[in-house]
Amino acid sequence: MSTNLSTSYLGLPLKNPLVIAACPLTQEPDTLRRLEDSGAAAAVLPSLFEEQIVHDDLAFSDAQDFATDSFPEALTFFPEPQEYRTGPTAYLEMVEQAKKAVSIPVIGSLNCTSTGGWTSYAKRIEQAGADALELNVYFLATDLELSGADVESQYLDAVAAVKQSISVPLAVKVGPYFSAMGNMAKRLAEAGADGLVLFNRFIQPDVDLKKMDISPELLLSTPGELLVPLRWVAILRGRIDASLAINGGIDDAEGLLKALLVGADVGMVASTLYRHGLDHIETLLDGLAQLIKLKHLESVEQLKGSMSRENCPDPAAFARGNYMKALTSFTGPAI
Repeated sequence: MSTNLSTSYLGLPLKNPLVIAACPLTQEPDTLRRLEDSGAAAAVLPSLFEEQIVHDDLAFSDAQDFATDSFPEALTFFPEPQEYRTGPTAYLEMVEQAKKAVSIPVIGSLNCTSTGGWTSYAKRIEQAGADALELNVYFLATDLELSGADVESQYLDAVAAVKQSISVPLAVKVGPYFSAMGNMAKRLAEAGADGLVLFNRFIQPDVDLKKMDISPELLLSTPGELLVPLRWVAILRGRIDASLAINGGIDDAEGLLKALLVGADVGMVASTLYRHGLDHIETLLDGLAQLIKLKHLESVEQLKGSMSRENCPDPAAFARGNYMKALTSFTGPAI
């Protein structure tokens, strides 16, 4: 008997639980087709960054103002705003091309740091054909006067503003750095998030000793990074009204199976494809089907959430109660 890998995410029916995370791989139509042919169930497009929108708006404003005090006819040199093709306009074209290239759901992505006029782009991404939108919120609180409550309010305000501007499902991608992650997840869902992507992988700055400069450092995820989202998805499964996706650390079929067992609806991958190639999608899905059969099950739905906190015979395994056990059971090399 064949294994039924179908699942649903954000209310979207998917042929399997493997989704391509936002990355450059999903940018080109030809690569998107290869991802679909290999078995990907959905794809998140690279993010449109708030900084791009602000930069393009400012650049356009400067262009319109340039020399207008000297030449009365200068304003006619520049097109009207609705005709000016900026970076965000190119992003909308990418969404349209993606929808034409593949039949799997295409999820747009907005990377923002504040609420503001850019929320109109959420609606425009929907109008371009996106089946859903992923809001990638990244706010680093460098202001020492800013409290944790203030930071949380910025996240919640951003989610509420975007949700009001679109009718397609909204996923919210955040990091784990909240003092009460469970409560924050609950409030994000209440603010309008139809799903949570756990977790965002922030690019950290590094020091370039040769150039004596600060440079961004992008590292591929590793299987060890899977542990944090596994724990939180297990804690949240069945306790908030939102789909759950695990992002970061899924490198093989075992990792994907673990994500489903703790309660994820889908597993998102990118780094493993850069490491092993696009054909690795087939390896992941074939391996998942075999592992499900070994558990004497027939479908993803049968196992999804079976090892979440609410279904686990020992809920303390996901809390501090397991901390001492992990330390005392460690048998590393003697120093």
